[in-house]
Amino acid sequence: MRRWTSQPRILSFIGTHLRILTPSELNHLLQICSNSAALKQGRQVHQQIILHGLGFNSFMATKLIQMYGDCNDFISAHILFDKLPQPNVFAWTAILALYSRNGMYHQCLNAYREMQVQGVRPDGYVFPKVLRACAQSLSLEEGIQIHKDILRCGAEFKLEVCNSLIDMYSKCGDAQTARRVFDKMVERDILSWNSMISGYVCNGFFDLAIEMLGSMRSEGLEPDLVTLNTIIDGYCRMGLCEEASGIFEQIKEPNIISWTTLMSGYSRIGKHEISIGIFRKMMLRGMVFPDADAICSIIVSCKNLGALRSGREVHGYGIKTGSSFKFYNSTGAALLTMYARCGRFQDTRNVFALMDKRDIVTWNAMILGFVLLGRDDLALTCFSEMQSSGIRSDHITLSTVFPICDLQCGKQMHALIWRNGFDLAIQVWNALINMYSKCGSIGAAYTVFSNMETKDVVSWNTIIGAYGIHGQGRVALKLLQEMKESGVQPNSATFTSALTACSHSGLVDEGLQLFNSLICNFDFFPSIEQFACIVDSLGRAGRLEEAITFINKMPIEPDRSIWGALLAACRVHQNIDFGRLAAEHLFHLEPKNPGNYITLSNIYARAGRWDDAVRVRKLMEDRGLMKPSGHSWLETADSVVISKTSVEGIVQDDLGIFI
Repeated sequence: MRRWTSQPRILSFIGTHLRILTPSELNHLLQICSNSAALKQGRQVHQQIILHGLGFNSFMATKLIQMYGDCNDFISAHILFDKLPQPNVFAWTAILALYSRNGMYHQCLNAYREMQVQGVRPDGYVFPKVLRACAQSLSLEEGIQIHKDILRCGAEFKLEVCNSLIDMYSKCGDAQTARRVFDKMVERDILSWNSMISGYVCNGFFDLAIEMLGSMRSEGLEPDLVTLNTIIDGYCRMGLCEEASGIFEQIKEPNIISWTTLMSGYSRIGKHEISIGIFRKMMLRGMVFPDADAICSIIVSCKNLGALRSGREVHGYGIKTGSSFKFYNSTGAALLTMYARCGRFQDTRNVFALMDKRDIVTWNAMILGFVLLGRDDLALTCFSEMQSSGIRSDHITLSTVFPICDLQCGKQMHALIWRNGFDLAIQVWNALINMYSKCGSIGAAYTVFSNMETKDVVSWNTIIGAYGIHGQGRVALKLLQEMKESGVQPNSATFTSALTACSHSGLVDEGLQLFNSLICNFDFFPSIEQFACIVDSLGRAGRLEEAITFINKMPIEPDRSIWGALLAACRVHQNIDFGRLAAEHLFHLEPKNPGNYITLSNIYARAGRWDDAVRVRKLMEDRGLMKPSGHSWLETADSVVISKTSVEGIVQDDLGIFI
């Protein structure tokens, strides 16, 4: 029997000498075609098998199914599989692998159940395929059942099966069971350690992931690139990007995942300049070239910085180095929102024109782009066009549209949801509550809230804040109590909303009591926003001396929100001394804000202290500060006209058209 050692020679040999090959040689060639995913040559071998009269041979048919499966020819593999009177475990494995590899996870699990119904006993090659399907579809219950099958079949100590179990349990959120599987393994390889470390990182157990790295080294196994990339990801998720950078420096040849993970980490904590610097460093080295994920990550940083020039450079690079269609499909959404954030109306529209209109991501990006551009009218028009195109809204669409709706539009959107039977995510209901609240319909907001089957912390925060801004502080406090009784743990934003509700409703003592309970009952250290709520509450009530005492006792340095709340209260209650004190701090904290000078000047003027009022105005002018002009909007049939209103009056020659 002939044996070939050079794969190109094997594949070129097929088609010219097949007529003289034996069944064993045909079988060998099928295996080579499987390993090379050489579908064309595999079909030629199939033709020869038919000519040899081996088409209905069960063994050869199974090998063909494996070949077509490995070449991702789903139709041919299934046609042959369906012709087998009793498919064996090898044929089932090929079909299960094909389903799993192509993301058809539910079909894979259904096929696995059918295989068992037909009495075919799974083996160590079957289990990794179906466990991967469980991991990707987050089917923990199905995975637990398969784990029982593994124990019954005696495959619980096979290395590949154990690695797949660790991966399945980790991705389904059960890191504890994944660790039990890991600890019971009689043999471990680098994939075992990487799977366990990755499982800890994905489930937020970053300290355990770092500890696992130390254990791995103590057992004499050095981490590979996958291990180090996972640790970088863990540090970045903790916000410890300096530590992540230290691990990155240990890698001799970082791959694109290494670079992208580090860039994304710095971007996530708002250090976009560093993220862009890492991208430039990668490009200068020239060893690794950015993929779609890297380009999306750096465009996000450009968007947040308003770095239009850098964004354009990345845009140009993406167009030059790949297919325009693939580029815009993978990074178009990030690019579009970057241009929108930078105020580039036409560039935003140009990117949208090049994106796939059959994809909901395209429409969501354009709707958000119009919102970022301040064109809520066009965002709603875009939403309407999307509906007309037959594209079904998702939770991102609705969460973007609800905040820009007026009451009439919001009610229409709400009716659309009911009419189409949307199975909505919690964040959409939260956005709907916020819309009704913003439009003054607090009753409708509460109706939506009370009808929600599941409420998260944002749901409670939104409804508490809604009653707060409508001056119904006692209801807000009652809702806070109900939230605690429901088992949902309040967070810092919850208490800020409740304290704001007390402030707006004149519930000063209740607000102070809640503030004091943060440390005693909830083990919270108050944020600067919560300190500002108390100052605002005391100030609104005219208890300015208490506000000053409270500020002086603060364990953190008061910022502009604290002194700003006090200055606003002093203006209302006409307290000159405390007003001057607050203003002097604000002059230092935000020297470019003319509003503070004008507020203090007005306090002096109302008290008849004209010399002091003029002195403050002159100080403002000497520092080159001007109060921003107000603007009013006049809608006509064809356009929107801006009229600019100065402090003294209307400037007639400052009219313009907003396009």
